[in-house]
Amino acid sequence: MPTIKKDTKNKIVVDYEGKLSFKDRTIRKFKASNTWVKIGINVCRFILMLGVSFIIIYPFISRIASSFMTKEDVVDSTVSLIPKNFTMDTYKYLFTENHYAEAFLHTVILSLLCAFVQTFVACLVGYGLAKFKFKGNKLVMGAVIVTLVIPHSALKISMLQHFSHFDIFRVLSWDYAGLLQLFSGKSIELTNTYWPFAILSICGLAFKNGLYIYLMRQFFKGVPDELEESAYVDGSGVFRTFLQIIIPLSVPMMITIFLFSFSWQWTDEFYTSMFFKSTALKQIYMMPDVYKDVPLSLRTNYAGASLYYSVIKNTAGLMIIAPLIVVYLFCQRYLVQGIERSGLVG
Repeated sequence: MPTIKKDTKNKIVVDYEGKLSFKDRTIRKFKASNTWVKIGINVCRFILMLGVSFIIIYPFISRIASSFMTKEDVVDSTVSLIPKNFTMDTYKYLFTENHYAEAFLHTVILSLLCAFVQTFVACLVGYGLAKFKFKGNKLVMGAVIVTLVIPHSALKISMLQHFSHFDIFRVLSWDYAGLLQLFSGKSIELTNTYWPFAILSICGLAFKNGLYIYLMRQFFKGVPDELEESAYVDGSGVFRTFLQIIIPLSVPMMITIFLFSFSWQWTDEFYTSMFFKSTALKQIYMMPDVYKDVPLSLRTNYAGASLYYSVIKNTAGLMIIAPLIVVYLFCQRYLVQGIERSGLVG
């Protein structure tokens, strides 16, 4: 039996009257009534998590393995995950024939443009809605929520016509007869350019922009008002306080918004296919010349050819999401901090 002694005011020392060996301690632990119950629960939990992880990870493992297979390995029923003839021809084809580098550069520029502008606009609008009381505050916030509710497909035709015949003077409702003659009486076509994405991002109407504004508003509502009041007492203005005090505090949340915007714009097909007649990212999935290199035995086998085409598309998908995985690995800590501070979790 152990003897309890008081060593100090805040410490209690337990002195065992005999030191038990590891074997005796193990036997005594397993004789406890709840030990086997805990072991059973842990084993079941491990098996459940292992099964769920396998179900989630297996599609990625199979696609990565098939991307290194030859055309013959794809239709070979004896080949499952380990290719018999390891090859990099699929990646080579996507880089050379489908111009992956060009598509990558185009997508990076577009995604960075939208991510930077949307992050700044969401930060500015969210701060105004969270910290300033003015008439129409709730109305503006309601309009932000409406942008999340309205389906994007409902605005497709109107946005396409607007940017196909863009006329800034008509938008501003000016009497622009003289100015219009200055521009030869023609409207501007902004499709096949980055301008539609830039204009929508600046106006806070881009893809998921309402969600970014809502997240920033929730974050700023948790910032103590005393910080701003102290800055105002020291003679700092609103914009100086916003730039020198509020922005440094919101860096984790801004990184979260930036990652959301960058990722969703990277994988966006709706707006990209609407404003660009032929997108470089879609070109990766196209394979007009690969059929010429397929053996005759595979070419006459429709199921085999379809399976090989699926391997090409899956490999292209892996190459598209690979940059997002790299970005997530470097910014994971900031992403978790931003979500925790946004007020969306308890």
